[in-house]
Amino acid sequence: MATLHKRSGVFFAVLGSGLLTLIIAFSNLTDYSTNFEFVKHVLSMDSIFENSTVKYRSITNNTIHHIAYILIITLEITMAYFFITSAIQIYLQRKNNADQFNLAKKNAYIGVSLGILLWFIGFTVIGGEWFSMWQSNDWNGLAPADRIVSFFMLTYLALVIVD
Repeated sequence: MATLHKRSGVFFAVLGSGLLTLIIAFSNLTDYSTNFEFVKHVLSMDSIFENSTVKYRSITNNTIHHIAYILIITLEITMAYFFITSAIQIYLQRKNNADQFNLAKKNAYIGVSLGILLWFIGFTVIGGEWFSMWQSNDWNGLAPADRIVSFFMLTYLALVIVD
């Protein structure tokens, strides 16, 4: 019985990750222009400290802004697919042996990896540090990225710990 409860926790963590990324992608698609502004301002570095000496890194080409934003949305949709398909498999395998249950987690590992790629490497490392997003009062997405990465890491731990 304890194993079933632990496996249910894994299911809900993976399902939650899938729903989160699905809703984020849906919002980015249905409110494209508003959310596009975020990407545009971060890449343009037009709201970082006035005396910053790293503004040479800015990208002001609108086409590149759209490509970056479409890449973000594509990664979010892909993540949602991997998380949700894994959640379904985890649910179906929750009462089976450890080998079958662990196999059902495969797509969740891919989802977590894509999440780390997008929200840690993409937002925190590239956006936060390379494009100095941390300097912006208006276009700073580091706190939401940290929240999402933290949840994905907890999901990853649940995946690894529970057989």
